[in-house]
Amino acid sequence: MEKPADLIKDAFEQKTWNEIHTTDSWRVFKIISELVEGFEKLARIGPCVSIFGSARTHYNDKYYKLSEEIAYRLVQNGYGVITGGGPGIMEAANKGAARGNGKSVGINIDLPFEQKPNPYIDGDKLITFDHFFVRKVMFMKYSQGFIVLPGGFGTFDELFEAITLIQTRKIGKFPIILVGTKYWQGLLSWIEETMLEEEHNISPQDLDIFKVVDTAEEAVDQIVNFYSRYLLSPNF
Repeated sequence: MEKPADLIKDAFEQKTWNEIHTTDSWRVFKIISELVEGFEKLARIGPCVSIFGSARTHYNDKYYKLSEEIAYRLVQNGYGVITGGGPGIMEAANKGAARGNGKSVGINIDLPFEQKPNPYIDGDKLITFDHFFVRKVMFMKYSQGFIVLPGGFGTFDELFEAITLIQTRKIGKFPIILVGTKYWQGLLSWIEETMLEEEHNISPQDLDIFKVVDTAEEAVDQIVNFYSRYLLSPNF
């Protein structure tokens, strides 16, 4: 009976390494084209705050309404809004920015379900990516802050990417705001009691990377106050 390693070897021999390398090489050009398009479009919008949350949130949900209000207040303070471009929390944020006559962008991802562009984004401000990691580069590079409402695995992926980059000093610190104490409390308790106190896998100062709020006013104030300390405005 063949061992698993032998079966893997046989499978690779059926598809030569040359074919694999060729496919990978061509994929690089697709990745580069996505990066270039993202850089060119997002560089024109100016200072922005990214708003994250579930694509499954219903328009009658309190967090949908909260996302819309946060985006509205952000554009009133001179910031543009970046979202993942889809429905739910993302749609609400683009809707709020549109209501406030502000700038907003949708950084969409091509998925077989859920992720369809919402109607509150102008066509020239919608960018669709095939690669999640390229999309995350755009969020990190062009956001002056993250406001994170309740969401699923994708929301957590984006949140912890930012926290990790700040923790490891790969990027400068910027405000990360979690909205909804009730939703986040279980996770935060585990981080404090297990990651920090029991296992010592993080440092106490790592908890200062993010803040938790419950209202739109508090979320936007966190952004405004952070940059006011550096004598900066949205026009920096």
